[in-house]
Amino acid sequence: MVSSVSRSVTASSCGGGGDQIRSVMTLAFQIIRHSRKIGSRLGRSIDYATKDIRFGVEARALMLQGVEDLDDAMKVTIGPKDKLLPESHHKNYFGWHELLPCFTMVATRRHFSTNSELPPHETIGMPSLSPTMTEGNIARWLKKEGDKVLPGEVLCEVETDKATVEMECMEEGYIAKIIHGDGSKDLKVGEAIAIIVEEEGDIEKFKDYSVSKSAAPTEVKTPSEPSQSKTEEETPAKAAEPNATKTEEVSRSEDRIFSSPLARKLAEDNNVPLSSLKGTGPDGRIVKADVVDYLASREKDVSAQPKAKGPATVPGLDYVDLPNSQIRKVTASRLLLSKQTIPHYYLTVDTRVDKLMELRSKLNAIQETSGGKRISVNDLVIKAAALALRKVPQCNSSWMNDFIRQYNNVNINVAVQTDNGLFVPVIRDADKKGLSIIAEEVKNLAQKAKENSLKPENYEGGTFTVSNLGGPFGVKQFCAIINPPQCAILAVGSAERRVLPGGAPDQFEFGSFMSVTLSCDHRVIDGAIGAEWLKAFKGYIENPHSMLL
Repeated sequence: MVSSVSRSVTASSCGGGGDQIRSVMTLAFQIIRHSRKIGSRLGRSIDYATKDIRFGVEARALMLQGVEDLDDAMKVTIGPKDKLLPESHHKNYFGWHELLPCFTMVATRRHFSTNSELPPHETIGMPSLSPTMTEGNIARWLKKEGDKVLPGEVLCEVETDKATVEMECMEEGYIAKIIHGDGSKDLKVGEAIAIIVEEEGDIEKFKDYSVSKSAAPTEVKTPSEPSQSKTEEETPAKAAEPNATKTEEVSRSEDRIFSSPLARKLAEDNNVPLSSLKGTGPDGRIVKADVVDYLASREKDVSAQPKAKGPATVPGLDYVDLPNSQIRKVTASRLLLSKQTIPHYYLTVDTRVDKLMELRSKLNAIQETSGGKRISVNDLVIKAAALALRKVPQCNSSWMNDFIRQYNNVNINVAVQTDNGLFVPVIRDADKKGLSIIAEEVKNLAQKAKENSLKPENYEGGTFTVSNLGGPFGVKQFCAIINPPQCAILAVGSAERRVLPGGAPDQFEFGSFMSVTLSCDHRVIDGAIGAEWLKAFKGYIENPHSMLL
């Protein structure tokens, strides 16, 4: 049994409240990094470290909203109703990080909890395995009830909104109960899926164990949600009614929008412009409840729309209903959000590809001799797009409501269609890589996508997307939907031979042309900037040797 660490240093010994909070958050992250390296025993310190981060974020947010005293922030954040820590620890909450240099903060307590009826156990919840994941499916369990598990062993395969990912065990113990078996669908992040116990003899006691539906979702909330929402709900109630007019004037003065950190983050994650919200917090500040109400009303408006009677109501019509996979649901949701919230416009240009095809033939001859992967037209398009982004960096950006974020890395997502849905694996730093490396990475990632084995690092972090329906399907030209939070996507059509006029009236020649269409977010890319990017892209395609310089 690992002993808990004494918390003997008081908050007053650490300086100002803001500095204390920043210090706690920084060191809490350090503990998480150390604990993941060292192993399971040290891993049990993650729980307190995460809670310290949670307290730091919440208390800092309270100070930004007018709670200047650290003790007051602690009372509000870790009040009796929250039970974030035992009350005996409130006074010396910040003391533990003084012990870090001695590395005695190996484990503050065990994850295994207990009550009056059941032996010590740990509830395993559905993990969040991607930034956009809110629910997931269990593809299959690799362990069964009664099996012993060690830290790092794979418990099950979870189907996320992006791919199927292995879920690893974080504690040593025995699987006493699998609450949701193979094929379980639409499980919310944090919802209990299994129970782990310390002692093998305790397994039998969980044979008839079940999790109440009311208790299961409590773990789903983000760390700063419970006390922050409580604070934001209580604060408006204390505001005096006569100040309503003044509140609106202050919050909108000089076109500046005041909002809490949690509200800004929630609005950013859901692409909600703060200018469309009316704040109900102190001095008209937009708080989390305002964003939640806006999202709820938006969903209600969509669901309230009259449903069109489909052809299924026609008598005698034969049909089959196909269930939507998790990837299909998320793809549909994100594309719908993109078309509803991003002002698209489209620019199309024809590029002559005769020199490109000639260079490709020569490079593939070299590749065959050296045993490398063949280079496709799409590989050359990816390279040209990456170099054009480096030349016109405004197109390598994202709209962030209050500012435009311009990326220094050029990471190209490549659309890959599979039986499981649409995937967009990423080629990182494509502007710095050679064509042979790009060709090899594209083929390897496409194969992983078809096998549904992409990892989060294989598709996250893209800054621009290329979608090609020309080579594989012969589509001449199309307009693609922007992949948020990116600001542009390039749709590549097929190449076709055309007759061109020659130098004399009775002379002509043949040329191969490929149509490409750039879909742009008008909030980020003005028309002239989009045209400038297409000009740079066309220059690389029609003079492909310049890509090799």
